Amino acid sequence: MDRVFSGVQPTGNLHLGNYLGAIKNFVKLQNKYDCIYCVVDMHAITVKHDPNILKKNVLEVASAFVAAGIDPEKSIIFVQSQVAYHAELAWIFNCVSRLGWLNRMTQFKEKAGKNRERASVGLYTYPILMAADILAYHATHVPVGDDQRQHLELARDIATKFNNDFKKDFFPITEPVIMGPATRVMSLRDGKKKMSKSEESDYSRLNLTDSPDDIINKIKKAKTDPLPLPSLDSLDKNNLFKEKIILERPETVNLLNIFSALSDEPIEKIVKIYSEKQFSIFKKDLGELAVSVLGPLNKKIKKLKDDQTYMETLLDQGAERAREISRPIVEETKKIVGYA
Repeated sequence: MDRVFSGVQPTGNLHLGNYLGAIKNFVKLQNKYDCIYCVVDMHAITVKHDPNILKKNVLEVASAFVAAGIDPEKSIIFVQSQVAYHAELAWIFNCVSRLGWLNRMTQFKEKAGKNRERASVGLYTYPILMAADILAYHATHVPVGDDQRQHLELARDIATKFNNDFKKDFFPITEPVIMGPATRVMSLRDGKKKMSKSEESDYSRLNLTDSPDDIINKIKKAKTDPLPLPSLDSLDKNNLFKEKIILERPETVNLLNIFSALSDEPIEKIVKIYSEKQFSIFKKDLGELAVSVLGPLNKKIKKLKDDQTYMETLLDQGAERAREISRPIVEETKKIVGYA
C-alpha cells in the first residue's frame, strides 16, 4: 500500500481552514493509504513562542485528529519532536540542498517580511525539515494545499538529487494529493487572503472552538458582493469556477467552496441550488450547516483534551510506531552517505 505523510503545526486556535484544508481529508485518505499524521512541533518553534502554550496546542491538534475521525489503530498519530530521525535526516538533506532552492521559497519571504535579516535560520531552512519529515518514511504521497506545493517540489528535488549524487534509487519522488473544493480556505473578510489565526479580526475565520451563535454571526457578516449568487455558467467544463469569477468575486467563490466542502456535495450542485438567489438565504443555510458540522467536532475535541492520560498514551504509542518505520530508512541513509 502507498504511504501518506502529513503534518499540522500546533500554532493554536484551529480554524475551518485547518479542518477543511487538511484534517478532514486525512480521514478520507486512511481507507486508501498507509497513513502517518504528525503534530509538527519542531516547525512551530521557528518563530517566537511560549513553551507552555506550545504543549497545550500539541494536545489540541492531536485531539482534533482523533475527533475528526482519524483512527489511531489504523493510522499513526505522533508528535514530531519525539522521533529524532526527522532532525538527523534534515541535516543530511541540508548538505544535499542548495541555497538557490531555498531562496526561491515564497513562504519564507511572506513570513519573514521586511525583517528578513532578523528571521531565524530555522524559518529559512524549515522546508528542508519538511522534506525530511516526508522522506524519513518513504512517503509516496502528501496531501497539500496550494500554498504547500512549492515545499513538496523541494522535497522531490532533494530526493532526486540524493538519488543521483549517490547513484541509488533510494528515496521515492513523492506525489501530491490535491483533495476537495476547499484545499485553501480563504478569509471571511478578504477572499484573496488565506484564512489565518494571525489575522487581526476574529470575524475573518471560523474557529473550531466557536459557539453556534458565533458561527452563525460570522457567516452572516462574511463579506460578499452586491450581485446574486452565480449560475452554472460560472463553472468551466471541469466544474470548477472560471478564472474570471475567481478574480472578480473571490469572497463568493470562497463561501460556495466552503459550503461544498462542509456538505460533501459537488460544487455544481451547490451552485445549481442557490443560483441567482439572495445571499441572505444562502448564508442562513451555510451557518446552520457549519454549526451542524463544527458543533459536534468541538465537543469531541474538548472531551479528548480533558482526557490527557489517554492522549499522551496514544501519542507515545504513535511515536514508537513511527520510529519503527523511520529507523531503518535513516540508518540506511547514513550508510549511503558514508557514516561509519
